[in-house]
Amino acid sequence: MAAGSLSEIEIKDLAQKTLDARSLSYSPYSKFKVGAVLLTADGSYVEGANVENASYGACICAEQTAIVKAVTTGYKSFKAIGVASSAGTFTPPCGICRQVLREFAPNIEVYMFSENGAFVMDPLTTMLPRSFGPEDLSIVPE
Repeated sequence: MAAGSLSEIEIKDLAQKTLDARSLSYSPYSKFKVGAVLLTADGSYVEGANVENASYGACICAEQTAIVKAVTTGYKSFKAIGVASSAGTFTPPCGICRQVLREFAPNIEVYMFSENGAFVMDPLTTMLPRSFGPEDLSIVPE
């Protein structure tokens, strides 16, 4: 269980906040509660939770909720994200969440927490190798 660049205290705080964020989930259909918390470069925490919808395509994941909240409140630099689910085991971000994280934090550390606070950390670069980002967009000459 590598800790990456976070201190033990930061990991402990991130774990508790991430596990607590699950309670914000609106998941009446799947009953699968997910909490995600971003640790910003300045040491602030931004929490998110999954929000389901009867039209399943309109659901939003916890990681996306946290990113959207953070960006729309002025944060654009992140150290880490924590993710925890009601499954109690390590739950990684889905593919869409990995791509959303890539847009704003291509080198972010992803901490996946179990119920007891144990964790696995993977850098996003490992979870989404050879990713597509803003620098890959170009105008095709006529």
